[in-house]
Amino acid sequence: MTTRLVHISDLHFGRDRPELAGPLAQFVNDADADLVVVSGDLTQRARPRQFRAARAFLDRLKAPVLTVPGNHDTPLDNVAVRLLWPWRRFRRHIARTLEPVHAADDCVVAGINTADPHAWQRGRLRTGAVDRLGSRLRGPDADGKLGVVVMHHPPEHAPGDAKQPMRGVATRLGRLAEQGADIILCGHLHVWRVTPVRAAQGLLMVQAGTGLSTRGRGEPNDLNVLDIDGPRVRVDHYGAMPFENNFALISRTVFVKEDGLWRTPE
Repeated sequence: MTTRLVHISDLHFGRDRPELAGPLAQFVNDADADLVVVSGDLTQRARPRQFRAARAFLDRLKAPVLTVPGNHDTPLDNVAVRLLWPWRRFRRHIARTLEPVHAADDCVVAGINTADPHAWQRGRLRTGAVDRLGSRLRGPDADGKLGVVVMHHPPEHAPGDAKQPMRGVATRLGRLAEQGADIILCGHLHVWRVTPVRAAQGLLMVQAGTGLSTRGRGEPNDLNVLDIDGPRVRVDHYGAMPFENNFALISRTVFVKEDGLWRTPE
């Protein structure tokens, strides 16, 4: 049986397109997903009213939802909260755990928190978080299933991207595959990208742009729909162009994992 994941990211309530929230929720509900994944930055400035708006949006979704925080989900303008209780608002309004897990028919989905309260944008891939993946991706319910890791920051950037990569990614990226990861769902850069990870064989990066933010960086508001069937995954990329309130198919990409590597079928 195929497992369907709907992957959205960077909703940025507080700097969002309110007219698009309804169509996005309707599209997600019509997709008949087994799980909705939100890879961080649900808010723009981590203010309580922004978290309440994000919570109201999530409550409109019919499928189970798995979320991880992004760098915008801890307040920039409240230093005390940022340093002492960085995830208190996220836990109160969105999810109590920062490392959620969901077992489906064809995959196990596990979240990692890569946001760093001590750095505004740059993320951090922590040793402890990577090591804890093994028990979730290789547990008794994971035999023969793909391991899907959800994090906010991408494991690598496209050539020429000016932003700094996560701290720790150079030395810990390979460990993700050793712990049972096959696919990484991420966001952060507001650009869409699906590609095998160059620096770690066996990992496929599926990056979403922004679901609702007004900062599209030249790309449409978008989302991904993943259909996972054994070692095969189809990624459908949907987008809503500027001044349009409906999501239409932009591209379809298929990968198959063979002999530990992701390839496009002939």
